[in-house]
Amino acid sequence: MEPRFDRRALHSTGGLEPEMIETMFGALFNLVSTPHTMGLMLIAVVFGLLVGVTPGIGGKLSIAMAIPFVYGMDMVAGAVFLLTMHAVNGTSGQISSIMFGIPGDGDDAATTLDGYPLAKQGQAARALGASITASGVGGIIGAVVFAIMIPVLEPVILMFSPAEFFLIALLGISFIAFLASGSKIVKGLIVGFYGLMLSTIGMDPITGTPRYAGDMLFLWDGVSLVTAVLAMFAVPEMLSLATKGGSISAVPMDKAFSYRQLLSGVMEVPRHWWLVVRTSVIGSVIGMIPGLGGSTAAWLCYGHAVQSSKTPERFGKGAIEGVIAPETASNGKEGGSLLPTLFFGIPGSSGMAVLLGAFLILGIQPGAMMVTKHLDLVWTLIWALVVGNLIAVAMLLVVCRWLAVLTFVNGRMLAPFILVFVTIGCFVSDVQWQNLVVLVLFSAVGYGFQRAGWPRSPFVIGLVLGGQAEASLHQALQLWGYSFFLRPMSLVLISMIVALMVYAFYRNFRPGNRQPSVEINT
Repeated sequence: MEPRFDRRALHSTGGLEPEMIETMFGALFNLVSTPHTMGLMLIAVVFGLLVGVTPGIGGKLSIAMAIPFVYGMDMVAGAVFLLTMHAVNGTSGQISSIMFGIPGDGDDAATTLDGYPLAKQGQAARALGASITASGVGGIIGAVVFAIMIPVLEPVILMFSPAEFFLIALLGISFIAFLASGSKIVKGLIVGFYGLMLSTIGMDPITGTPRYAGDMLFLWDGVSLVTAVLAMFAVPEMLSLATKGGSISAVPMDKAFSYRQLLSGVMEVPRHWWLVVRTSVIGSVIGMIPGLGGSTAAWLCYGHAVQSSKTPERFGKGAIEGVIAPETASNGKEGGSLLPTLFFGIPGSSGMAVLLGAFLILGIQPGAMMVTKHLDLVWTLIWALVVGNLIAVAMLLVVCRWLAVLTFVNGRMLAPFILVFVTIGCFVSDVQWQNLVVLVLFSAVGYGFQRAGWPRSPFVIGLVLGGQAEASLHQALQLWGYSFFLRPMSLVLISMIVALMVYAFYRNFRPGNRQPSVEINT
């Protein structure tokens, strides 16, 4: 039965009443004044950062690995430990994306587009400072959005149906027109449709029969996203680096790195505060919608940053906004995805699905009771997101000095180690040796795209959003037929898609416009 909230009980604890304020700040005081809980949080931050910086592992596996250690632990302490570890994964995930062009998963791939070019220009410290700070701020804003949405969460969650899921996925796919603009828009669309085509590999979402997989069981779940992302971005960049020689950075170390540069990256976040707020809120809202996930949030917000910029031609060449937007969205969605997980028992993402199972083991029962009788636990988890992100940002800013040095190491020495690292991450992500064969095949395609100057990011967008769009379309047609296009929310989203495409083509093909592609070598 669908859970329903007791609105009178919610009113007695909600809003800005004294009871609510007392519960809010009482949870914060209990969290920071309990040495045991804070010690567990510190351990979770360190472990989460290490997992996040390792390509292929991701938050889901880290939570699964930690469940035996929290079994039998106090409910609050165990929940804070697991949530903190999961939340800070994204804070460090962009490190390898920026320094080596190696995204850990689909969320981090968007950061690679501008983060890696900045590292090549000797601005790794600036990019790291901006991305780390943006991740922390995004996580905090996501927690704030979660808190604000508590009184009105039910109608917001129930507003979305498969019809809206399909159109939101279509909206994300339409951003291909911005990521491959100018003379490369046709190439970008071809690459995007290639990703959409490969997203159909696996089990049919309606009939459950395998498609284009034959007897290869490892393909029944579809093409591994981690494998595809690593093959398209990481391997081609490392092969180019090894053949070219020299370091990733084109600038000598003594002329490039400085703490002033790191601080300038940190200050880029308040300098672009309106973009930070917008993308954090967008990421949080996307996180609230079960099934969309962090990859959707990151790519949508990257596309939004390009679309809303007065100088979109800078993106793909080292625009700092291209680092800030996906990072705020990726971490902002954690607060949003926690909302349906706790109050409806519906995981907001695949990571939250594993976290939900861990919560059940700890004795946390998601549902309306979380609002009416366990609001103190809810506020404790909200504060855990805020405090955990602040600790993670402080730690990473301290070690940035040594991380940025790796971009000055000779590429011929660095590439073999990174490729081994990528191979291990690819295998660990699904524990399927066949993914290594897929890695080799897709790497050849990715390297060919790079050498030919074809954009690669549309491929990831198509692969990430294609399966979601197909499943949602089938469900919407079964529920409403083609009349789902006439639903009020559907009409709003259709208008947004049409307006976006018209604007993209007008901007790229208007007379006298000769903008270069947003993505040159990425």
